[in-house]
Amino acid sequence: MQQIQKQIKYLKCKSISKRSLPINSQELQLPNLVNNQSHPLEQPSQVLLVKLGYSLIFRVASGEMLGPNQPVILHLIDLPFAMAALNGVVMEIQDCAFPLVQGIVATDNQSVGFKDVNYALMVGAKPRGPGMERGDLLKDNGKIFTETGKYINDHASRDIKVVVVGNPCNTNCLILANQIKDIPKENFTAMTRLDHNRAQHQLADKLGVHTSDIRKIAIFGNHSPTMVPYIDQMTAKNHKATVDQQWVTQTFIPTVQQRGAEIIKARKLSSAASAGNAAMNHITTWVNGTAEGDYTSMAIPSDGSYGVPKGLIFSFPVTVKNGKYSIVQGLPISPFYQGLLDKTIKELVDERNAVDHLLK
Repeated sequence: MQQIQKQIKYLKCKSISKRSLPINSQELQLPNLVNNQSHPLEQPSQVLLVKLGYSLIFRVASGEMLGPNQPVILHLIDLPFAMAALNGVVMEIQDCAFPLVQGIVATDNQSVGFKDVNYALMVGAKPRGPGMERGDLLKDNGKIFTETGKYINDHASRDIKVVVVGNPCNTNCLILANQIKDIPKENFTAMTRLDHNRAQHQLADKLGVHTSDIRKIAIFGNHSPTMVPYIDQMTAKNHKATVDQQWVTQTFIPTVQQRGAEIIKARKLSSAASAGNAAMNHITTWVNGTAEGDYTSMAIPSDGSYGVPKGLIFSFPVTVKNGKYSIVQGLPISPFYQGLLDKTIKELVDERNAVDHLLK
């Protein structure tokens, strides 16, 4: 685990209010703490989770996201009406006696929640209601992410790393990043790691190997049914692997594109656990880097690669090293894949145009 020279302090579950309820806001200094392997612990970091799943809070608190040597101070933020329940979550965290948790703050005040945050997992967003068009959803969430961006700019650490999960996550991230004056735009990303993980499982199942054996796959584009699961360079067990093209076009791609809807149909609820897991994977890879000879998928500000208009928040295959991501260049794009890319580019351009008035 690479050393993290940052501070993680806030685990945020989104709130918009003026009331604050601190529950152990003291920042503990424990320089002599060691983990069970007798390795010195890092200075505490600040993590913020916005409306993220209940179970993920405990995984972050246990060190699963940032490693066994990284203490955390958790900031939990929720809406005013949910503060009593949030207090119950705080009591459960306290009862776990996590060695890495050095403090907890519970609040419904975004100014408190974003204070000095280094990692933010932004899952909260207004859900799409009956009869609501995607354009309506973009406008409603646009207002939310415009406001949130101002809190980040005014209160968060200048090195904050943000992953937006709440849908439509690419354009929500675009709106958020465009409110920021003092933090690099490349620090704002949207999550397509869930789609990447889904593709990895489908391919491993098809080839009869473990998911960890599948490498060099990627998701291009929007986190929507237009996403492009790219597998032309795929390897399995470090060897070039291919699958039947008919299966790719008729089964694999539609399955990955529609997986979220299928889970909602089966559970009557969205895929909260797998989304939370993927958000954690996203941050872990961003901090620790990609494996040698492999890449992952992140929706990031486009630099014009693969003909994608600059500035769009677009999923690319990326490698990560020392906390910095780089787009994998030169992947061959067949006419089949180019057609899919054109479709997802158009969708994201249309989304950007719909919220153009919110972009600075």
